[in-house]
Parts: sequence; structure tokens; C-alpha cells
Amino acid sequence: MDINLIRSVVTLLSFALFLALMFWTWKPSRKADHEQASRLLFDGESRTDEGLSP
Repeated sequence: MDINLIRSVVTLLSFALFLALMFWTWKPSRKADHEQASRLLFDGESRTDEGLSP
């Protein structure tokens, strides 16, 4: 087997994996998960602000 063929196959498999992950991440059925994750930073905001005030 030629090394260039192996490199090409690995590149194509990596690109296919990348596309599959992007599709899985951004499919519409995961919208609720994205909205929940976007609120994680602000969920404990009131508790941390109390400890920071002088």
C-alpha cells in the first residue's frame, strides 16, 4: 500500500467524522440542550455576587 493512499483515506475519514459531528451537534432536536447549556453560566449568578460585594 502506498503511503499517499493511506493519508488520503485517513483525511477522508477524518472529514466524514467532522461532518457527522457537526450534523449531530446542530440538528434541530438538540435545540433544548443548547438553550440549557447557554444558561449554565447564569444559573448561580446571584449566589456568587453575594460573596464578591465588599
